[in-house]
Order: sequence, then C-alpha cells, then structure tokens
Amino acid sequence: MEGNRDEADKCLRIARKALQNGEHDKALKFLNKAEKLYPSIEAKALIDAITKNGSTAGGPGHRTESEKANQGKSTGPAQNGAMPETEKKVESKAYTSEQLDGVQRIKKCNDFYEILGIVKDASEEDLKKAYRKLALKFHPDKNHAPGATEAFKAIGNAYAVLSNPVKRKDYDQYGEGLSPGNSQHGGFEFHRNYEADITPEDLFNMFFGGGFPTGSTQTYSNGRTRFTTQHTYHRTERDDERTDVSHQGGFSMFLQLLPIIVLILVSVLSQLMVSSPPYSLYYRAAVGHTLKKQSINLKVVYFVNKDFDKEYTGVALQKVEKSVEDDYITNLRNNCWKERQERNDYFYAAKVYRDVRLRKKAELMRMESCEKLARLNELYRGG
Repeated sequence: MEGNRDEADKCLRIARKALQNGEHDKALKFLNKAEKLYPSIEAKALIDAITKNGSTAGGPGHRTESEKANQGKSTGPAQNGAMPETEKKVESKAYTSEQLDGVQRIKKCNDFYEILGIVKDASEEDLKKAYRKLALKFHPDKNHAPGATEAFKAIGNAYAVLSNPVKRKDYDQYGEGLSPGNSQHGGFEFHRNYEADITPEDLFNMFFGGGFPTGSTQTYSNGRTRFTTQHTYHRTERDDERTDVSHQGGFSMFLQLLPIIVLILVSVLSQLMVSSPPYSLYYRAAVGHTLKKQSINLKVVYFVNKDFDKEYTGVALQKVEKSVEDDYITNLRNNCWKERQERNDYFYAAKVYRDVRLRKKAELMRMESCEKLARLNELYRGG
C-alpha cells in the first residue's frame, strides 16, 4: 500500500501543476488515478470542486487574450519592425500608471478593511466581491507594476483573516493587523498574530478554479516559508504526458502491480490451504448457506447449510458463533470507519469551499454501521 501511496502523491502533484496551468481535464484524470491508487481527502475534495465549477476557468484560450491586453497597454519602444529580444522582455513586463497607483494605494493602507476597500461591518458576500475584484486586478501574472506581488499578497492575507470569524473577531478587538511599513519592507509589514493559514495563490485558485491564465505561477508565504517563483513554458499536453510517464519508470509500474500480484497469490494459497467456513453472514444459496440462525450472545444473524445442526453442537457450536460475532463486529468497524471518512470528507470540502449544502449533507448523513456497533457495545456491557 505504501507503493500505491507514493504513486498517488505523484499523481496529486501532477494534478496540482495542471490546475495551476488551467488544464482541468488533465488534472481530473490524475486526481481520479490518485483516488484509485490511494484514496485521500484532498483528491476527493479537488475532484468535487472541479466537477462543481466546470472546466472552463483558466483555459488556454484566455492566455492569448491576456497577452494581447498587456501588449495593448505596454509603454515601450516603437512597435513597428523587428525588436531586440531584451526590449521584448522589457515590454512584456510593462505596466500602466493606473496599476502603479493601485499598488501605491494598497502600500499606504493601515488595516485589512482599507486594503479590501470595505467597511468594518461588511458581510461575507461583500468580502468575496471585494477580493475577487482586487485579486484579478493585482495578480502578478497580470499586474507587473513594482510592488504588485506584495500587494497581491496583502490582499490575500486580508481576505483570509477577515473571512475567518474567529480571527476577524480578534482582529477587531485587539487592534490593526498590520502597521505602516518602512522603506526596508516597501510599505508591507504584517503582524504575526494575523497571518493567513493559506497562501495567496492557493486562495486565488480556490476562487477561480486554477491559476491565472498565463505562463508563470507564483507561490507566497507570510514568513513561514520562503517566497518562490516558478516559470513554466509553452508545452503541448502530449509533451507533458511523455514527461510524466518517463518519470514513473519501470520500477513504479512494478510497484503498482505488486499489490495485485500479492493479492492473487494470497487468494490462491488461502483457497488451497483453508477450507470455507461453515457459515455466512448473508444468504448464499450457491454454497448452501440458506438456513437462518442467530448467535446466543450478541444475537447476530447468520446462515448455514441443512446439516449444520448435526455437525456442530456444544463447544464446536460456541466456537462457530464466536467466529460469527467476531466477523460481524469486524465488518461493522470497517463500515463505520468508511462512514466517518465519508462524512469527514464532506465536512472538509464544506470548510474549504464554504459550501453550506455540503455541511448540511454531512450533518444529515446516517451512520448505520456506527449505530449498530454502539448498540452492540451497550448490549455487551449490559450482559
């Protein structure tokens, strides 16, 4: 199972990279593969999010429009004729005076409410609207003005703190979450008590279903991890597939097949060495287990063949019923664990995507196996 987990983690990394590049179909493909190899809460939550939001956000078609818009706003050398490569790089990073003024405005802000341009009693919907507008405007892939990266970071941090009821209450009660910056920090200095629990880039991806539609992706932190920038270049989906396959290699393929091989060997050996039990927890006409019985201790229903009463009496019958009850309790525990995992997955997805319907679904979910297991525990204590 550890081999499956490693492969599942690798598929998750590929899926995250595809999401940042706006390749939702590819991300969904590798998320499903990761879920089959080693189910996880993250993979399931991302699959639900992609299915819910669709696969149009952040697509490749938006890239050319964004580049055209930036080229239209560029203030550089004459656009006619050939241009040296160094000048092309300068033009690609051009910015407008409006973008620079916006960065300067955020740099002068003294609290999170001022950054987002909202009042202190703003609703959650007002917070979302303000964040959506500013995040698109100051994303580093669109806004190349000096300080745009830190402005985007400040916007994400402000929303992450104010959208958290507990942090917002503390923030309102004990003071401002940031202080005016000095020249060394360019005007952005965050109070350590009001750092966000999620990076600005991850927060942006949650809102817009993937990275901004351009060729570079950036991740940030609030002092906990280093600031890193990663650039990706134009590659076709076929090139990405070839790279992913080459990384896996023959050994990874062997690790994927190893659990199946072991399972087949164990199954064959068990059939050769161990005889079938004289009972079933369910009605099975194929093996003759059609006669319904009930254990004396925990009242567990099981099925046997017509000759069972002749072959098993006294101590032998007690051993069979003990085995029946052990199998039944084991099945209940496994099913109860699955029910809890499914409910926790819904709660996690509801928390990440702030979906009231998912939370209500989790709260109303029936835990039948867990309830049966609880009743058996009460019966055992009472006995």
